[in-house]
Amino acid sequence: MSEGQIKKFMYVNRKAPHGTIYALESLEVVLIAAAFEQDVSLAFMDDGVYQLKQGFNTKGLGVKNFQPTYRALDDYDVNKLYVEQEALAARGLTEEDLCVPVEIMSRAEIGKLMETQDIVLSF
Repeated sequence: MSEGQIKKFMYVNRKAPHGTIYALESLEVVLIAAAFEQDVSLAFMDDGVYQLKQGFNTKGLGVKNFQPTYRALDDYDVNKLYVEQEALAARGLTEEDLCVPVEIMSRAEIGKLMETQDIVLSF
């Protein structure tokens, strides 16, 4: 793919990991965009920060635990993961509680980063 065809995609995850299909659907489209060699980044804001919280146990929910897929993102050259600092603090979480390496940014910083993207999709 030529350099002119590469687009900057940011996927913004705002929903908790279970109870809706948003988190899983976001992961699927991220992998598709990465397979087509696009410039992919993810931002986790609001309850979306729970998607990265270590220690999912989905047995009681009767759904498959898709959290290990986040650890595979680096294999697809998806390594720009941003987490909203305010959301972590409001939920009593720290960077050490997360299952993958991320960059912690303020809501305002993530907003500025969104402005640099070609496409922003919110889940």
